[in-house]
Amino acid sequence: MAPFLPLRQRWQAWWQARQPVADTHLTTQRNVYIVPTLAGLAFCGTLGVLLLASINEQLSLGYALTFALTGAGLASMHTTHANLRGLQMDLRAPEGVHAGDEYALELRLHNPGSARFGIAVSAQLDSGLTEPAWVDVPALGHAVLGLRLPAARRGLRELPRLIVTTRFPLGFFRAWSYWRPAARVWVYPRPEEVPAPFPPQAEAGAGEAASARQAQSGTDFSGVRSYRRGDSMKQILWRKSALALDQGLPLWVRETEAPLARDLWLDWRDTAGRDLEARLSRLTAWVLAAERLGQPYGLRLAGREIAPALGAAHRQDCLEALAGFGG
Repeated sequence: MAPFLPLRQRWQAWWQARQPVADTHLTTQRNVYIVPTLAGLAFCGTLGVLLLASINEQLSLGYALTFALTGAGLASMHTTHANLRGLQMDLRAPEGVHAGDEYALELRLHNPGSARFGIAVSAQLDSGLTEPAWVDVPALGHAVLGLRLPAARRGLRELPRLIVTTRFPLGFFRAWSYWRPAARVWVYPRPEEVPAPFPPQAEAGAGEAASARQAQSGTDFSGVRSYRRGDSMKQILWRKSALALDQGLPLWVRETEAPLARDLWLDWRDTAGRDLEARLSRLTAWVLAAERLGQPYGLRLAGREIAPALGAAHRQDCLEALAGFGG
């Protein structure tokens, strides 16, 4: 294989130059290819047999049938190529997903001419071609086509090469065009299935969000309740309780809760003793859990620190940092 390596590299360079990366794609005479299908080859073989039989038997009607079918085949080839040529396509960059899930790829097809039928789009993965998704595009109209593709490994991944295909109208020929999207997709680490408690230094504030509430030592008002033995005199609502005593009811006490810790740090060092992917999986689970609880959190990785915050943009920053870690 070594002697052929330069030739192969040249071929790849020439082929890549004919397929520049872009998030838009226009099918033209230069990038639409067409070959006969098995049905088309069988049709050509049948025409050959008919022609030979007509020559041997001197059948005028045989000649007429052969040439009529040949014309139909040529018209089919032209129609198949024209059904794909001239389509304008673009895509929307997919949203990030976790490893092992699927991401949605949305393609928009714009047709400046007559109606197009039987347009199929598939993706070329390492394991082979995906199942095609089919769509018809109305005349002077638009159509949306969706593909669901697997996200196998974490990181910022390139989108696979797309193959746009048609066999309309008779299936005798197959026309196709390659499309190399420029967009990429973030594949985040897969979160731990059973999230571990938050790191010890933050546990008092957010590790057990439901049990962190302390009615006796808290400072944030959360409601009122009836008096219980051991409640502080400072917690009694005297004005409300005076009315309650007149009616023979117990005293009313201000219910408080301890405020959550303001800074919850999710530190790479708190996941020591596990392999790389398992550590990233735990940090990912912590990020998602803190976001659900509404607890501001920060992320510390080797060589990078993201200050505590909340919100979709902050979560995405943290997940992207975890996805690209060590890559």
